[in-house]
Amino acid sequence: MAAAMWVFEIVDTAAQGALDQSFGLRAWSTDAPWTVVTAPFMHSNFGHLISNSVPFLVLGGLVALSGLSRFIWTTVIVAAVSGIGVWFFSLPDSLTVGASGLIFGYFGYTVLRGIIERKTVDIVIMICVVIFYGTMIWGVVPQQDGISWQAHLFGFLGGLLAAYMLPKRSERSGYGTGYGGGYGPGYGYGAQRL
Repeated sequence: MAAAMWVFEIVDTAAQGALDQSFGLRAWSTDAPWTVVTAPFMHSNFGHLISNSVPFLVLGGLVALSGLSRFIWTTVIVAAVSGIGVWFFSLPDSLTVGASGLIFGYFGYTVLRGIIERKTVDIVIMICVVIFYGTMIWGVVPQQDGISWQAHLFGFLGGLLAAYMLPKRSERSGYGTGYGGGYGPGYGYGAQRL
């Protein structure tokens, strides 16, 4: 996913922002509902993409440790909740792009997962995430023009929802073992930047 973001930004830069206009999420617009899925892959510039890449890889990687299916379901839930929140609560016709909604969702997921699972590995991950990324929680409140606090807030809420909705590992017995075990079926503004 991170590699795709970089490829899209290279193409978008060459196309002078045309991809952002086509695939970014435009609030209150019913013309392209699928941009809820595509907006996290778009970024306003390389600086924006660089600032999102490391936390996306770290926090997304921590979510992916629990398996591909769980990572995919968490990503879908977070993208949907974040996108819907941005669509409803941003200024009409404002354009939002960036992976921050996913990043805040992965943050929320890893924190609540440690509380829900109560397994040593989840608790250690939760503590590390809070130590290294805990201050990002302030991003859920409006602070700076051009930064989508809506994507941050609803991404975070989407991560909490995913952690709560997806079953505990002990409830998935028979589908695999260990932290990275397999899972059965079904588991698994002007321009704003996230």
